[in-house]
Amino acid sequence: MDSLIHFGATLLTMLRDVFPIAAILFGFQALVLRRKINYPARVAMGMVLVLLGLTLFLEGLEMALFPIGRLMAQQLTAPEFIYSSAEAAAAAAVEPVNWIDFLWIYAFAGAIGFATTVAEPALMAVAIKANQVSGGTITVRGLRYAVALGVAVGVAVGAFRIVTGTPLQWFIISGYIVVIIQTIFAPKIIIPLAFDSGGVTTSTVTVPLVAALGLGLAETIPGRSPLLDGFGLIAFASLFPIVAVMAYAQIGEWRAKRLKRRNTQN
Repeated sequence: MDSLIHFGATLLTMLRDVFPIAAILFGFQALVLRRKINYPARVAMGMVLVLLGLTLFLEGLEMALFPIGRLMAQQLTAPEFIYSSAEAAAAAAVEPVNWIDFLWIYAFAGAIGFATTVAEPALMAVAIKANQVSGGTITVRGLRYAVALGVAVGVAVGAFRIVTGTPLQWFIISGYIVVIIQTIFAPKIIIPLAFDSGGVTTSTVTVPLVAALGLGLAETIPGRSPLLDGFGLIAFASLFPIVAVMAYAQIGEWRAKRLKRRNTQN
């Protein structure tokens, strides 16, 4: 019964969030464009399915993925796991945190970042449209994997930042300096897509797990504050895909020039 009540509350919340979007779309259609909606029954059924799908997705995140992310962070940072013995764990508890002891955390963070991004629906939509508009020059798989690799590196670096306690702004400022330099030299056609790719990663699949990982790390690592250190991983998940996509385009352009030069010489 409690589960049904919680599901109903989530459904009402989603209805409240989706209603303004539907009102704007249908309002413009009726009042500004003054045209009838094609297949109204089909559209209504689609809206119902969207509401149910989003509600079930959020329920699944809260029941499974979010707790698992926090639990994995807690288990991977447990002194018994890192130091393999109670004596070593007790000795390490009074010493400063050594970043090299948390290599499994960086690997897990990178794997989570890659897997969630590959499964991100928003990224799939952007990759398909980019492939269509570019005439196949930008492949769906290539763009998805480039963005996913960027998120993996970004989340791993973000986990390193939490472990070491380094100020967030140092990484963000350095990252955007790299982005500015890349923007100067990258193919112009890829720059807007690269910045959009950084935005689509912060969507329904990636954000809950990455946020859970950051909070779990900050809660279990000694001397870290969940409020100050637990948040910020999403910023890395948005920044590093921009770098990765522009690097992907630059490498592709370099390979094309190299192939053209080789064919000319032959």
